[in-house]
Amino acid sequence: MFGLGYQELLLILVIVLILFGAQRLPDLARSLGSSVREFKKGVTEVKDEGTSQAKKEEEKKA
Repeated sequence: MFGLGYQELLLILVIVLILFGAQRLPDLARSLGSSVREFKKGVTEVKDEGTSQAKKEEEKKA
């Protein structure tokens, strides 16, 4: 994962913990998770839209 080892990831986690505090970490993780979910949903919708347009163009040619 980006060439980071467990020591680097641990250091990043400690820095985030110091910056935001233990109280806000669950909220941040929840927000990050929902953001990733929405992004994946958007990418899937764009893929499906492109696929359906390609099928419509094929049907018009046939």
